[in-house]
Amino acid sequence: MRHAGAAHAASSTTPRAPGVPGAADAVVDRATQPLTADDARYLLTRTGYSPDARELTPFVGRTHAQAVDLLLSRARRLAVTPPPTWVEDPPLYGAPVKSMTVEQRRALNERRNRMAASLTAWWAQEMATTPSPLTERMTMFWHNHFVSSDDKVREPVMLYRQNVLLRANALGNFGTLLHAVSKDPAMLVYLDGAGSRKGRPNENFAREVMELFTLGEGHYTEQDVREAARAYTGWGIDRTTMTYVWRPNLHDAGTKTVLNQTGDFDGDQMLDILLARPETATFITGKLWREFVSPTPDPVQVERVASRFRASGYDIRVAMRALLLTPAFWDVRTRGTLVKSPAEFVTDTVRAFDIGYDDPRLLARQMRVLGQDLFRPPNVKGWPGGDAWIDSTTLLARKQFVERMFRATESANAGGASMMTPPLSMSTRPGVRRTALGAGPLMPSMPRTVAGVRFDLSRWLQRYSLGPVDVPDAASREALQRAVLPLKPAAPQTAGVNSAAYLQGLLMDPVYQLK
Repeated sequence: MRHAGAAHAASSTTPRAPGVPGAADAVVDRATQPLTADDARYLLTRTGYSPDARELTPFVGRTHAQAVDLLLSRARRLAVTPPPTWVEDPPLYGAPVKSMTVEQRRALNERRNRMAASLTAWWAQEMATTPSPLTERMTMFWHNHFVSSDDKVREPVMLYRQNVLLRANALGNFGTLLHAVSKDPAMLVYLDGAGSRKGRPNENFAREVMELFTLGEGHYTEQDVREAARAYTGWGIDRTTMTYVWRPNLHDAGTKTVLNQTGDFDGDQMLDILLARPETATFITGKLWREFVSPTPDPVQVERVASRFRASGYDIRVAMRALLLTPAFWDVRTRGTLVKSPAEFVTDTVRAFDIGYDDPRLLARQMRVLGQDLFRPPNVKGWPGGDAWIDSTTLLARKQFVERMFRATESANAGGASMMTPPLSMSTRPGVRRTALGAGPLMPSMPRTVAGVRFDLSRWLQRYSLGPVDVPDAASREALQRAVLPLKPAAPQTAGVNSAAYLQGLLMDPVYQLK
């Protein structure tokens, strides 16, 4: 999906010596350079969601280092969206289901499905309204790293608590997070850890914690997995409270040899052995690179960040600061190399255009239609991301989402007055041409609400001194492009159309899928 056109921000970056890619980076410390509006938008979009003018303003003019420090200092640990009403309820499956009647089982499953739907809506609402987008992006990153799924866990309360745990530690200490999530009830259910006992150790968690959570493939043997599984025996769940319990009588206290170390290790000691391995810092840094920088990690820069990460005792903020100040992150060629996930695509659009919606379940449902069902990653490896987000079906669904957004504008007729702002059918800029909305991608008569969604196009265009029927001049077209696209459009946009049609064309462009 990488677009070959020049990035908007090319003019704001340090020029390169002819024929010597990156030569200027050797003599200019980008960390001391002030951010332009394009730079600030790039930083905030890559680490969060598309920002509005209020979010951009504090970052413009700061040095790269100051901007990154400000971003990290603003990260929250708690959600601002009130939790679902059932989060303190007892477990759904505390009583044996086999003893229930058919009607009771049906009612239980219907209740569980309602709870699961409200849980996804809660998280979608938090993404759409959070004052700390970086926190939600990091929460999603860890959700896709420490995978658990509603398909197997089945208890929404467990998944809610795990989400709270991930958010609270999203930018904290990776070692602390690893220990906590390993004993998290949702994880113990998902990877079958709760039933692992002396004489019958379950290897699922032992394998995945090495392959997916810490070391990565190729850095352990099957014998290491078998021996490590013995260390995790005795971890369990109190089903009445859905909390972790330690059962020493089920723990294998015998001697184990794992990764060339021998001892009577328990589960926590086993995790510490994994944290002590240099491969762990490199593996996590590589995943962070693919999430925030580019699909292809630079081994030298990854190792430099990983060394700082490990030296800090696994402080995630240290890793993120080093990552966001690498030359590769700010390189103009890096921009537009990542594909927005469905959650990012929907949230970006809702936040950037101040979309109104009747029910946050609409947002969660839209993410699912685009391929990302919250709390239901496809398998233990999570969503693969990248180009896998885009195929003919999901690309069409993304375009349909944009079309619905424009049909949901609060202008009830061609250029008519917004219900919330003064009439903007006439531009405040003299000499701007106007066209009708009837013949084009927009409907001639647009309802105020379409499928529970509202978009006040007139109000959004007001910042550019344009109305929906005004024909933007070259400067206005450039301003609109910079506001919504990370790069020049892949397809030439038609000049001479009204602002509404031009904006919709930009959002239909393949580059709108990138960040």
